[in-house]
Amino acid sequence: MSDAAGIGLQSPRQLRRSLALRLSVAAVSISVLTGAMVYVMGTRQGEQAALERALEGVRHFESPSMQAALLAPSTTIHPEIERLLDPEKLLGVRVLSSQKLLLYESWAKASSSAQRAVLLQAHPWPAQRERVARWVGAGNERQILIVLPLPGRDGALSGYLEGVYRFDASKLEQEVWRSVLLAIAAVFGTSALLFPIFLTLLKQVSQQSRRILDANLSLLHALGSATAKRDSDTDLHNYRVTLYAVALAEKLCLPYVRMADLIVGSFLHDIGKIGIPDAILLKNGKLDSAEFKVMKRHPLLGLEIVAGNPWLTGASAVIRSHHEHFDGSGYPDGLSGNDIPILARIFAVVDVFDALTSERPYKAAMDFETALSIIKRDAGTHFDPVIVAVFEQGAHAWHAQTACLAGETLSTQLRASVEKYFVTA
Repeated sequence: MSDAAGIGLQSPRQLRRSLALRLSVAAVSISVLTGAMVYVMGTRQGEQAALERALEGVRHFESPSMQAALLAPSTTIHPEIERLLDPEKLLGVRVLSSQKLLLYESWAKASSSAQRAVLLQAHPWPAQRERVARWVGAGNERQILIVLPLPGRDGALSGYLEGVYRFDASKLEQEVWRSVLLAIAAVFGTSALLFPIFLTLLKQVSQQSRRILDANLSLLHALGSATAKRDSDTDLHNYRVTLYAVALAEKLCLPYVRMADLIVGSFLHDIGKIGIPDAILLKNGKLDSAEFKVMKRHPLLGLEIVAGNPWLTGASAVIRSHHEHFDGSGYPDGLSGNDIPILARIFAVVDVFDALTSERPYKAAMDFETALSIIKRDAGTHFDPVIVAVFEQGAHAWHAQTACLAGETLSTQLRASVEKYFVTA
């Protein structure tokens, strides 16, 4: 029953708004996740593509004639290399001997920070027919350093070539963000197309939930009325104590999810009296000790009646413990203080108050002030004093609004509480 408390019954407009909100949150969440995945994958793919382009570019230096030119001792500029240098792509070339001594280098307007980053970059030296590729960062710039082995005429390793390629991060980022925006647009477009379908399904579920709730409320009313017919011949007491309990619980700021249990428990608090013999239940006059012992069984009998019904089991705390006393003198478990469930402590106050202020076949109704004074007197012994203090603040208004109402009006007010605190979808 506790799991059933929450958003309450919803109108068609509320359903549309709730569905739109939830679908929007889901779409945003999926879009963020999808966008992040696309960004990461796009960045990796772009970097890999740049790396492959850089590797492709160094093939210019793998021809025997180009390698012979590179390794030839010369201090002049190599025209073949200078033609390949491009500030937008190939930033620089460095040629080193097999002993890693610099033989030649040329840069195409590369910044000093980019050159320095390459010079400081540690990397392994590749064996023949291998390549080494490294990302090199210089401030906000990124380069790709490719290292190639240069074989000599006899096939032995003669040196190394380092080629430095520019990585166009801004262009890649634009492409990636374009993909991210397309993914987000696709998610929201799909959500918009699915919204009418989800709304139709949600309406069907809500209608079915309403029918189930109506059936459960009919069961609740039937059980409450059956108890009342055996006891006081009226179920008005059940309606009043339930409304009192809800008002008191709201003023106590009882967690929202507990309210449904309180409502069902209040309405069915004495359902166990169905199992008490008429000779004891309907006896005129005070019960003797043996009879009272039988009467004290009704909370546990009530638990047996609601057991096995998931919609009613949340009422167990009130049914079992509403006759416990704050000082431990109650029954059936002799609980005391905060060991008594909060729902039972709330209900105990309103149950006694309504019993005092209501007319019964065997007694007249007590006036409000006298009844309230009895409740206050028993704070700390019978009742939780904190709950009594809060009850005192609202009791006059609640009594004035509820005590004289007819059954149909009480039923309408209880229905309003049910629609506020019970989930249907």
